[in-house]
Amino acid sequence: MSETPDKHLAPAPGETAPLNEHLEFKAVLLLIFMVALIACSALYVMYARGVFESTQRLVLISEDSEGVVAGMNLTFSGFPIGRVRNIELAEDGKARINIDVATKDAHWLRKSSVFTMVRGLVGGTNIRAYTGLLTDAPLEDGAVRTVLQGDAAAEVPKLIASAKDLIESVSTLVSSDGSLGASLANLQVLTTRLNGTGGAMSVLLGGEAEAKKLQATLDRSNALLTKLDTLAAKTDVQVFGDKGVMPETRATVAQLNALLGEARTSLKKVDAVLVDAQAVTSNAREATNDLGSLRGEVEASLRKVDGLINEINRKWPFKRDTEVKLP
Repeated sequence: MSETPDKHLAPAPGETAPLNEHLEFKAVLLLIFMVALIACSALYVMYARGVFESTQRLVLISEDSEGVVAGMNLTFSGFPIGRVRNIELAEDGKARINIDVATKDAHWLRKSSVFTMVRGLVGGTNIRAYTGLLTDAPLEDGAVRTVLQGDAAAEVPKLIASAKDLIESVSTLVSSDGSLGASLANLQVLTTRLNGTGGAMSVLLGGEAEAKKLQATLDRSNALLTKLDTLAAKTDVQVFGDKGVMPETRATVAQLNALLGEARTSLKKVDAVLVDAQAVTSNAREATNDLGSLRGEVEASLRKVDGLINEINRKWPFKRDTEVKLP
């Protein structure tokens, strides 16, 4: 029995062509999709980088461009408003930093704006813009400005040198031969003298002997003041006490007033007698006798007054005027 091949299992020669055509078509579609995806990604990146955005040019002049690279942002108040396109070397040896500033953010830049490039100890270089007056005229396209540079790392050697000088100055100052050392030594001597016998008095007067002299003088002054207080108390008792000069003087003055009153009465009697003498001229002898007796009374009163005044002068030595004025 002979075996015959199955016709249904073996593919016909003309049937392989359509299958290959479908595979080639799918591969072409996949390739086109990949190319489109790459193109869209490139366009998106370009859009994100601001390639299609309207910009204006700004040129910053710097002594050097160390740390500045293409694509670095120009910031204003912390927000990026521009990007470094490229860096050129000018004929004068300075760096020209070309920056593209977005037109929508260009209104933040004015003619009075200041541009700085700061290099920090940590991190990269930063380019910043500062605008004090937003009412100034806008910055024109293609403007050229000089950038102000600040390098913190360049200040480190100066800072180290200054710190070294400061340490040397402090060491010289606190050394035994320095001013502060001498002052501390003098302060120690002063403290020792303050804790000594004379204390602060010997320090102020320059020595213990002078302090002792001053102390003796103060003691004598205190003793003299004590004596003066005792003498003043005695004087007060003698002058203003119950048996002092003042009460006796008051009594004597009262007696003097009484005697003066008697003298005034006697004088009034004399006036009356004189009137009688003028009215009665015939009784001249009797009037003369009356006048003599009255004169004797007046002289007696005056002698009493004189004795009383002498007594006042004896008891009250502060008054020397002994004149008595009669009315």
